[in-house]
Amino acid sequence: MAVKARSLVADYAVYLLARLAVCVLQALPWSWLLGLADLLAWLAYRIDRRHREVARDNLRQAFPEKSPAEIESLVYASYRHLLWVLVEMIRLPRELHAHNAMSRVAFADPAILHRAERWLATGRPLVVITGHLGNWEALSYAMGLLGYRGHVIARRLDNPFLDRYVKRLRIRTGQALLDKNQDFEQIVSILESGGHIAALADQDAGARGEFVRFFGRPASTFKSLALLSLRYEAPIIVLGAVRLAPGLHFRAYLEDEIEPRDYADHPHAVHAITQRFTAALEAMVRRHPEQYFWLHRRWKHQPRQRSPQRNVA
Repeated sequence: MAVKARSLVADYAVYLLARLAVCVLQALPWSWLLGLADLLAWLAYRIDRRHREVARDNLRQAFPEKSPAEIESLVYASYRHLLWVLVEMIRLPRELHAHNAMSRVAFADPAILHRAERWLATGRPLVVITGHLGNWEALSYAMGLLGYRGHVIARRLDNPFLDRYVKRLRIRTGQALLDKNQDFEQIVSILESGGHIAALADQDAGARGEFVRFFGRPASTFKSLALLSLRYEAPIIVLGAVRLAPGLHFRAYLEDEIEPRDYADHPHAVHAITQRFTAALEAMVRRHPEQYFWLHRRWKHQPRQRSPQRNVA
């Protein structure tokens, strides 16, 4: 199927409107900003029937013990959380700085930063994994401000003007952005030289993904992170940052540390590592289900059912 050509004029108009909206929102007091986010969340919850149903189905499957009222409360919370993430992202450049990063994104275990220093001192490559929990952008931004620089793997935005704008924001803290579909050779080069990469690892990976258990259901997950970890002996750390209070106040968790050398003789090492970091992400989501992106079809693809073989006479 032919890809529809994009209009540079339309893309630039959208970019200008986005920049104008950012300027206005950055100037508003936090109380007004959060009030606007709540209003937009209420409207989205009422209007966006398709994603509302996706969230309901996801939550029913993930938490079968919860009542319909509890499920509906979490569905609405998902919309509200997503809009709060958006306004927090807009305010990050003005609100979060090197002198307040540790107080705004406080680690649940202060020893985490000392262990991070030891990881860096080894000269080994490192793979950082997080998910769409809490505010993943604030976590990345704060880590960059604290001097932990790396490359974030993400999908390039379709609008080239917005894509360049987002990249400029990342560069401010030393975090570079890599496209997961087009920059594989660069990702390999970074790991070969002992660099660090970070990625969101809780999206549906399609029919060819590695199927592991997430909330008790098979979930297609990108296996490239486990493959890269094994190939370059890069430890994996699973991080997350959840909101404590409005106004960019978060608590960061180091949920798991995975040493690929421990899986050197494992017959299904890729599956085992993928399952382990997925379980770590699930553990964080279970503690804060109201701060997770339930609107995504995480279980869209399922393993193919093998048809029974017929006996040939």
